[in-house]
Amino acid sequence: MRYLTGGESHGPALTGIIEGLPAGLPLEIEFIQQQLARRQGGYGRGGRMAIEKDRVQFLSGVRFGKTLGSPLTMLIENKDWVNWQDVMSTAACETETLRAVDSPRPGHADLAGGIKYGHRDLRNVLERASARETAMRVAIGAVASLLLQEFQVETTSFVLSIGGVEARAPESSCAANQLREKTLRSELYCPDREATPKMIKAIDQARQDGNTLGGVFEVWVDGLPPGLGSYVHPDRRLDGRLAGALMSIPGIKGVEIGLGFQAALRYGSQVHDAIMVDEARRLYRQTNRAGGLEGGVTNGERLVVRAAMKPIPTLLQALPSVRLGSLEPVQAAVERSDICAVPAASVVGEAAVTWEVARAFCEKFAGDSLQEIQQSYEHYRLKIERYLENSADAESSN
Repeated sequence: MRYLTGGESHGPALTGIIEGLPAGLPLEIEFIQQQLARRQGGYGRGGRMAIEKDRVQFLSGVRFGKTLGSPLTMLIENKDWVNWQDVMSTAACETETLRAVDSPRPGHADLAGGIKYGHRDLRNVLERASARETAMRVAIGAVASLLLQEFQVETTSFVLSIGGVEARAPESSCAANQLREKTLRSELYCPDREATPKMIKAIDQARQDGNTLGGVFEVWVDGLPPGLGSYVHPDRRLDGRLAGALMSIPGIKGVEIGLGFQAALRYGSQVHDAIMVDEARRLYRQTNRAGGLEGGVTNGERLVVRAAMKPIPTLLQALPSVRLGSLEPVQAAVERSDICAVPAASVVGEAAVTWEVARAFCEKFAGDSLQEIQQSYEHYRLKIERYLENSADAESSN
């Protein structure tokens, strides 16, 4: 599977095309809308979220609620387009200076993008580099989640920290779908009720100071079989693909799997997960420090991935910059923005992880229809059982 997105932050719409979806997949549009609403939520969002009410439309690839196997085309309208039709007009124009941006914002793609593509008006850069594009990525990730749900694979995400405020991690015994319900009741998608008001206080203080805050979120995937991904080539390792997908989200500056950087501070005996066997001769592990991945391959445990988001670089108390052309010192341009978008980023991160997992799933259990994938998946499950049974039989015969 692969996808392509298009659209600018204040253009008419965002578009997305998914190629390679199996035929016969039921598309629950309300689930996709729910994920889009989650992305727009979270304490600390800016004024844009009061304007946009993201709703997805299917333009191709679906009939009577099920995928056809042909490319799935989706569209999300930008409601703010009515206020930007002249500024973002696609027609030729003699004067191209409407709401032009000529003082790049530190921390954004403004200056680097302007140099790369030769744009003097940096709005040509920031309109596409904007995190607004992630709305379509959430819709795409929601479609991938619907595919995985057909195989009882569940994903969720939650906020672990904002600024300097850290939350307690949820109990590992909590299932992903249960945790999702818990986070939906939180203003910050944080399951720790004690930490949440402290995070809100920190966001309010940052708003008062004209500043912004970043943080860390975590993504869980439950129900994955062992064997997704591969160790035979670097680009097929699932951990590398997950890291790349998360790092492609605007503002993400670090990714961890399992213990992550903590693993570098411990002895090997405190890092790796011992393999045990119970009375029924079934394999299990008492820990999941690897985060469900070993050698770039899923091992059957819960997939655990974390990502760190930097503070949003658009500050009300703008940082020093220069005006292109004259190079005179000025304050950086100020665009409408959020104070903290970590909760929204957690939803985008969940979508990115879900997409990569779904891709690896379809590579492993290839088929042109959902039924073919289901047959391949069931065959593999039986194969795993026989593999373990044969190992046990070989051991007993020795």
